[in-house]
Amino acid sequence: MAQLAMVVELDRCIGCHGGCQVACKTENEIALGRSRSTLYTMGPTGHFPDIEMYFMPVMCQQCANPSCTEVCPTGACYKDEEDGVIYIDRDVCIGCQSCMRACPYEANLFNRELHVMDKCNLCMQRREDGLEPACVRNCAGGALHVGDIDDPESEVSKLLAANEGHVYTLKDENGNEPSGRFILKNCKWIDELPFDFERRMKGEK
Repeated sequence: MAQLAMVVELDRCIGCHGGCQVACKTENEIALGRSRSTLYTMGPTGHFPDIEMYFMPVMCQQCANPSCTEVCPTGACYKDEEDGVIYIDRDVCIGCQSCMRACPYEANLFNRELHVMDKCNLCMQRREDGLEPACVRNCAGGALHVGDIDDPESEVSKLLAANEGHVYTLKDENGNEPSGRFILKNCKWIDELPFDFERRMKGEK
């Protein structure tokens, strides 16, 4: 089974909101005031005059052990066995918002107009046409990448291998086994960041 996931190069993200939010909203007709991703500001960190600031877009982490699918009472929220992506079947969803409360990444949102849940599915409709997700296509900094992290020959796997020792996941302590990856290699003040990163490299501090 493949495991499609988002890989984010935080050193390249400029915090413009253009790809991860604006392009996504346009492509997927997301309602005003809602978004399938959240752009967090990390910092500033460090000590004057040596100060850094980073931006971190967080969307569905396509978890290997997703809590959202476990609590869905109708099976509308499910993990696809072929690509590893978590989808929501709007025809089955009753809009109870259980998946939203269960997600530690706050990645599920309620569509008030349709009264169903919504989330990032890595632009399934574009991938079916052989296209990149809208966020990847429109990211001004080239920070976003989508691919099969279980395929060592995929572009994202090669990117992760090239940045060994600088690859992180979010909130591993929850047991969701997130598939999303974050690359951050130039940060001098990583211990001061407001997010609890977990290095994929065992033994590193």
